[in-house]
Amino acid sequence: MAIATLSIDLDAIAANWRALDRMSDPTTQTAAVVKADAYGLGAKRVVRALAEAGARRFFVAVAEEGAAVRQALGPGPQINVLSGHMPTDTQLIHDLDLTPMLNSIDQITRHLEALPGHPFGIQLDTGMNRLGLEAEEWEAVAALVLDAGPELVMSHLACADEPDHPMNEAQLAEFHAMTDGIGVPRSFAATGGILLGPEYHFELTRPGIGLYGGRPYVDARPVVGLSLPVIQVREVAPGEIVGYSCGWTAEQASLIATVAAGYADGLTRRYSNAIHLWDGEVPCLVVGRVSMDLITVDVSHLRQIPQSLDILCPVQGVDDLADIAGTIGYEVLTTFGHRYGRRYLSANARGQG
Repeated sequence: MAIATLSIDLDAIAANWRALDRMSDPTTQTAAVVKADAYGLGAKRVVRALAEAGARRFFVAVAEEGAAVRQALGPGPQINVLSGHMPTDTQLIHDLDLTPMLNSIDQITRHLEALPGHPFGIQLDTGMNRLGLEAEEWEAVAALVLDAGPELVMSHLACADEPDHPMNEAQLAEFHAMTDGIGVPRSFAATGGILLGPEYHFELTRPGIGLYGGRPYVDARPVVGLSLPVIQVREVAPGEIVGYSCGWTAEQASLIATVAAGYADGLTRRYSNAIHLWDGEVPCLVVGRVSMDLITVDVSHLRQIPQSLDILCPVQGVDDLADIAGTIGYEVLTTFGHRYGRRYLSANARGQG
């Protein structure tokens, strides 16, 4: 079976990083979040493009992701591990010079005992109740931790994509209360926090979704295209059904194209009878159920049948698909399957990956 082609514009990722970097004071460092295999787009190629653009610090979710980024970049750039120092991470952290963001007293104890003198950071909980030390815990260990010399203290905003949400100012006040005067670089803003303004930037920002063309950074350059090959076209008479469970019934004579992709490729069944694929700027409605490997599309109105139809393109981005599916662009990006042929676009290097 023919496979779909996922196009990833590395130049656009680099341009988005530079644009977000310019939004902060020149003294503020801009990192890059590349967890989940660079949001599903391939960390090896993405981190190299970001490093060429000027990024010198990268954030991953777990130590194993840090190992892949270190392999791609070599020594030098700093790689922060958001899950901190887990019991089985010590060797990776030491050998690959990873910087864990310690989230609990247990992790602090583990790190300082197992790897004394090795770089680390601290994550604080300012109200999200997900990761990090709460105020009382931080107060109890702050003197010890600061004496050990953390490289960074960070927290994370819960509602940064809603600029007027009162949680933003409440968390900012808590972060100041927990960290003012500590003499350690601080980080509070991911993409949404950068857009909230300079009072959220501190000494380091760490954009993620904005690098990859997603909201809330509405001025981002589009990064991803996805083209689905047409593998068969058939005529359907009025009253005939298309797909599983008689998911669509033709009201008139129709021409139905079957394209090679489905929910095994991250294209959810929620797209059934709900989205368009595109032939250039001409929309073609998906009809019937999205199945594991195949999607059926009404192409009756096209003058000629194309070799492929686009689901991600200039007129339909990841957030458009997310809105239809009732989710967010992050999920659309990170659930793309592994069957796609990946095509990386860059002025410096173009080709398959």
